[in-house]
Amino acid sequence: MTRGHRTAGRRDYPPGMNYERLYEYRFRGVNQTSRQAVWTEIASYIYARMAKPQRVLDPAAGRCEFINAVPALERWVVDVVDHAEFRDPDVKAIFCDFAEADLPASYFDGIFVSNFLEHLPTQEVVASTLEKLYSCAEPGGTIAVLGPNFRYCSKDYFDCADHTLALTHVAVAEHLHAAGFEVSRIIPRFIPFSFRGVLPPSPALTRLYLRTPAAWPILGKQFLVLATKGAR
Repeated sequence: MTRGHRTAGRRDYPPGMNYERLYEYRFRGVNQTSRQAVWTEIASYIYARMAKPQRVLDPAAGRCEFINAVPALERWVVDVVDHAEFRDPDVKAIFCDFAEADLPASYFDGIFVSNFLEHLPTQEVVASTLEKLYSCAEPGGTIAVLGPNFRYCSKDYFDCADHTLALTHVAVAEHLHAAGFEVSRIIPRFIPFSFRGVLPPSPALTRLYLRTPAAWPILGKQFLVLATKGAR
């Protein structure tokens, strides 16, 4: 979800920004139990559309809401903050800048990227990040990219102090293709911008929302782009 480093026994964040305190402030009024319950519904929906992969990587896991909810045989996360209090103990966790993470090549049949790319410093870093993810994916593996769509939430987009790049579904699809992936589905407007938005933190209402695509163009402000690893 963010960039920087976290090493055992000490904090080592990029100069000028303490991400742990940043997210502590951002989620200060959010009930994590309700948030996880809602994410369990979202994760189930996305996981099914990823063809239910069994070796899943979440390269910016945050509080691990997605990875906790999916029934994959292997679940890996990378992040700069250790959210151990929220993470399922069976999840393999790596704490470092994603660019420095030591990950197996051609291994993961599912990669979930959520609210990550907009935190990167340049478009070139987005490209190199997706190229690394391509190298980690096994042939035929699926990548799902979820993120705020600047086209539909520009008024709120930079309210997040760590948002640096304005991205849309079109730009992300281009980046994925350039990295070698074959884009299979683009949903410009999928879910609301945040848990403080219109959609209440209710699993039942979230399930109903996900089953009602007609509501997405009204409430959706985050895109979902799916792609697979094919030959370059």
